[in-house]
Amino acid sequence: MSNARIMMISALAQSPGPAMAAMREEWPEAAVHNLIDDSLASDFATIGEISPAIHDRFQTLGRYAAGANDGKVKTAGILFTCSAFRPAIERVKADLSIPVVTPNEGAFDEALALCKGREGGGRVGLLLTFQGSVAPLEGEIHAMADAIGQARPVIVPAVATGALEALQAGDAEEHDRLSAAAAKAMPPVDVIVVGQFSMARAAPLVREIRSEPVLTTPQMAVRKLRRLVETGS
Repeated sequence: MSNARIMMISALAQSPGPAMAAMREEWPEAAVHNLIDDSLASDFATIGEISPAIHDRFQTLGRYAAGANDGKVKTAGILFTCSAFRPAIERVKADLSIPVVTPNEGAFDEALALCKGREGGGRVGLLLTFQGSVAPLEGEIHAMADAIGQARPVIVPAVATGALEALQAGDAEEHDRLSAAAAKAMPPVDVIVVGQFSMARAAPLVREIRSEPVLTTPQMAVRKLRRLVETGS
């Protein structure tokens, strides 16, 4: 669909950049617009859970994004870029009739395909900069495996401590260095998922030091959303 209006919703100020880069690469014809509430990530880090208020805020953002139009072009799909908030995003999916894609489902689809038939369900390396994302992302990929009747893979998380803070302070090179160092320390796996949009910029360094396939969430998410919008499946 040419010029499809796509709304992206982010909980980190650093996420739209990688997401926009993925859109330019994977779907340049789309008309992309951004909504950002970077208080969501800090609130989640403070309270340690997705509270009812956070659920309500996501629903408000989703409905706003779905209704955003210029009078002629309606929103064709929504891409969330905030990896730790899947339960809230799933509620938005259930609330709306247009395609809504979580940040990781495209990459996790591919990771599960690469692990299919592997002994013990395979091993997925999950590279993150936000500790709070580990549990929800592990739950997400296991739920996706259950849904397709595939053995659950072993999740091997690696959190690049200090990398997100470096990126937020404007030191992108330190962010990438710390991310690559965390990836280097990871034991052997079948596939590595760079699990946050804000972290995708470190993927080239990770690929230099790891032999496994390295998936980034922005590219895979955009591919899945484009398929859903253009084909409905």
